[in-house]
Amino acid sequence: MTAIKELKAVARPRAGKGAARAERRAGRVPAVIYGEKQDPITISLDFIEINKIIYAGHFLTTLFEVDVDGTKHRVIPRDYQLDVVKDFPVHVDFLRVSKGATVTVEVPVHFVKQEASPALKSGGTLNVVAHTVELECPAESIPEAIEVDLTGAAYGDAFHLSAQKLPAGVTWVGQGDDTLATIVAPVGGEEEPAAEEPKA
Repeated sequence: MTAIKELKAVARPRAGKGAARAERRAGRVPAVIYGEKQDPITISLDFIEINKIIYAGHFLTTLFEVDVDGTKHRVIPRDYQLDVVKDFPVHVDFLRVSKGATVTVEVPVHFVKQEASPALKSGGTLNVVAHTVELECPAESIPEAIEVDLTGAAYGDAFHLSAQKLPAGVTWVGQGDDTLATIVAPVGGEEEPAAEEPKA
């Protein structure tokens, strides 16, 4: 389960593109906190700190306590924008989360113990259908990943979300039963190369 992390921010009294550009020139990243039927708060974050946190992974599934000039806000990141050329953060959106609230998040799927699958050891292929799944979780209990155990997996096996054990209080969002992956047999002998079309 992801721990609540602390993040420092300062209030940003002005909104708009001009003010946001000024924040970026000063080495800060504009952001906003919204939700819980309260007015949104415009803030800014230290560029080096937030860049490191985003690229460390699990950013959108981590609960933060953002300290804005001494006032603390429990939030979860909802979105962030990256510069289209340089891939550094240019804006972050945070959603307020009260204690005991549930949130909908996308969580990565990890396929473990592949070496214990006879089919994969003999040349089969793991055909991954879903790299992430959408779950509804208590804000304090967001799983870092869903792990699918491939021990004993044979050709033709399919792995469904309904067969995976989810942490207490966590349910999946969706209709029907999501297929996460299948085991595919290796293709038989190489195909003959296609004959070249005669040149005009």
